[in-house]
Formats: sequence, structure tokens, C-alpha cells
Amino acid sequence: MNGKRPAEPGSDRAGKKVKKEVMAKFSDAVTEETLKKQVAEAWSRRTPFRHGKFCLNISGLGFQTFPRLTWSQPLTCPVLNTNSQMPCSVTMMSWKGAGSPSFFTWFLPGMRAWGAPWTCSALTVSEVLSEEKSRLSISGWFHGPSLTRPPTYFEPLIARSPHIPQDHEILYDWINPTYLDMEYQAQIQEEFEESSEILLKEFLQPEKFAEVCEALERGRVEWSSRGPPNKRFYEKAEESQLPDILRDCMALFHSEAMFLLLSNFTGLKLHFLAPSEDEPEDKKEQDGASAAENTEEGTSHSSSEPENSRGATSDSSLQSDGPTDPEEGEAKKESSVPTCQGELRHWKIGHYTLIHDNSKTEFALDLLLYCGCEGWKPEYGGFTSYIAKGEDEELLTVNPENNSLALVYRDRETLKFVKHINHRSLEQKKSFPNRTGFWDFSFVYYE
Repeated sequence: MNGKRPAEPGSDRAGKKVKKEVMAKFSDAVTEETLKKQVAEAWSRRTPFRHGKFCLNISGLGFQTFPRLTWSQPLTCPVLNTNSQMPCSVTMMSWKGAGSPSFFTWFLPGMRAWGAPWTCSALTVSEVLSEEKSRLSISGWFHGPSLTRPPTYFEPLIARSPHIPQDHEILYDWINPTYLDMEYQAQIQEEFEESSEILLKEFLQPEKFAEVCEALERGRVEWSSRGPPNKRFYEKAEESQLPDILRDCMALFHSEAMFLLLSNFTGLKLHFLAPSEDEPEDKKEQDGASAAENTEEGTSHSSSEPENSRGATSDSSLQSDGPTDPEEGEAKKESSVPTCQGELRHWKIGHYTLIHDNSKTEFALDLLLYCGCEGWKPEYGGFTSYIAKGEDEELLTVNPENNSLALVYRDRETLKFVKHINHRSLEQKKSFPNRTGFWDFSFVYYE
């Protein structure tokens, strides 16, 4: 786990990547007033216009569908070089106002291609592989009268569930005994509270981890692609069809014992036995002793009456002296029950996730356990990057590392994405011919 993304191979500078400035030189003819008038006249008549090697064919731009469109600046002119990619983005009419479909054109060696204007266009460049050639494009917006459009689609919320009652023995069956030592848990919590992140190596017992990897490599898992492509593209395992060992591993992260263990690792209120920040010190010590006893001796209690959440969820709406309405009090009580959501994911070349305008941000604990990533290099992609809203600087980079548990606590000002996995990842086949990419158990916990 790194604070920032490592430098690209061959670079002598670590840390933030330097933006490459590419200057495009336009022909002097573009600034000629006579030529501008000729283009405008051809545009208004919907007739082709030629000037030297340049040809503008208006008839092929879909004006039968949008007969009253006009063009206006600004234009964008991106240049994509080796290893550059433009994951699928959906350009919606609402972004630029009603009646504003987009257009684009690619300039490639020996060819030029126009994209017709539409109110919703899916544009993508999976990856530029050529070392010598670049991909240049010009894109912009047409403007016209308002059009009726269908209602905005909202993705259904992913279900969250409270912990599953499970005896503490599940921890001793699965987890490295080092992490079950109470003194070591206290050290982990101290480090986590300072940086809000930690990487626990060799987290699962070697025998269990080997069984998990073997089940993943056998190929008996049913995978389905997760989209839409303007937000994410990777494969998710169908939990109902999982082999027993993988189903048991998923149950581990859903278990009550794991909620309590994560509370001890992080200091978060993920279990009713975990002390909260606003409790007196003597009460914390008493509850901490109870938590230690139950971690070592087991507990079958359910968190039906959890205490107040810690400061992470104490926004202005929760800082009153207490609810006067019984229904409001019941709603607050229900919302304070710790929950989680999780999935088993497969990552390979071409996969990614994106930050988008509707990204929901909230206080949460991210958990990632990686499998099958021996020899995986940061330049392959696939790392999880955390950034602050409105900033380009990376706050944290979590690189895939075998049998390592990454814990990251994020707030409402933090966004995350998984970097596009590029063609360099195919080098993994040299050492593991039957493997494509890697897997991770991805869970999010809420207080």
C-alpha cells in the first residue's frame, strides 16, 4: 500500500505523474476570414466543402435526424499516446442542456472517421498500443431546439446486511493467529487511527488461502460482467454458485466475529461490544476487556441494541439532545446498526472503475483481500486509487498483494477508482500460463 502511485517505468521521478503537454500546430488557413466564411456558408447549405486535403462532408453527419442543428465552440482535441485509454463515457444531453448532441472525429494514419451527432453517445478507446503512432481527435457540441428525452435512469441501491451470527471459532479456522492477539490488535488500531489505512500481510492461514486460490483457478466460478461501462467494467462472482470454500470465505467477512475483529483493528463502532469515542475512559476499558474476552472465548450475541456510532457518522442531524418523535428515534436506532456489502471480483485486461458525477460518498471502511496476484506490477494497472474531491493528487494507492488485507477508512470528501488494467498485464502469463488477472474479496462496512 503506497501513499502515492509509483513512477512509470523509465521515469526518474517518483510521486505524481507529470502531465505531458502536446502542442498541436494548426494551418494558417484556419485563421483566414475568407475560409471561415466559406465553411460557414457550406455548413448553412449542408453541402460538402473542400480546401486542399481537407474535406468537410456535412451530409454524413446525421442532419436528417437533427435538421436544425448549429455548431459552436468550444472544441476539444485530445491526443492519446502509448498506453493511453479512454474508458467508455456516455455523453448525455443533460450535461450541455437540452438539444445539444455531441460529435467527434478521429484522425488516424490513412483514415478519418466522423461520429454522428446523438443526444447520448458511447465513446471508448480501450488502449493505444502503438509505440510510434498517436491518436488525435476533435470533438465538440452541436446545438439545437430542445428534445424530449426519457427519464434519467438511477441504478438500484446495493443491498446492505448486518452481520451474520457466527461463533468465534471461524476466526481461528481462517485467520493468521498473529492477528488474533489482543496486544497486536491494539498496535494495529493505534497505527490505523493515525493514518486511516493499514495493510495486513499474510492475513489468512496459508492452508485456507491455498484452498481459496485453487478454487478460483479451477474456473468453476460463474462470473457476470458489472457495468454500465461509463462507471465500471469487471467481473463479479455469482454467490449462489460459489464452491464451498469460497462461500465460506464470503461468510467469514459477513460474520459477527469479523465485525468485532475489525472494530478492534480500527476503533470503529462495528459491533455493540466495541467502545465508542464519546464513552468515558473507564467504560471503554471495561468494554474493551469484554471485547477481548469474547474474541478469545466466543460470543453469540446479536447487535439488536447497538450504542451510538462514533464521530464518523455524527453529522449535524445526529447531534441533537435526542429525538422527541418515537418514529424518528426508531429510524435513528435502525440506521446505527452496523452493516456491510461485499462481492468477489475478477480483474483482467480491460477492466476498470470510474469516478462519476453521481458517485455517492459517505463514511465507510473499505476491505480488500487479494488473491492470485503474484508478480503483479503497478504498471499493469488494477490498483485502487483514492483521491480528494476536486483534486488530482492521489491520497493513497492500494496495490494488489497476495494474501494481504487492505483496510481504508474514507470520508465524504474521498473518492476511489480502480485503474484500467492494460496490455502489460499479459506478461503475467509468462509465469502463470493459466492465469488471467487476479481476484479480490471487496467489502464495505458501515457503522
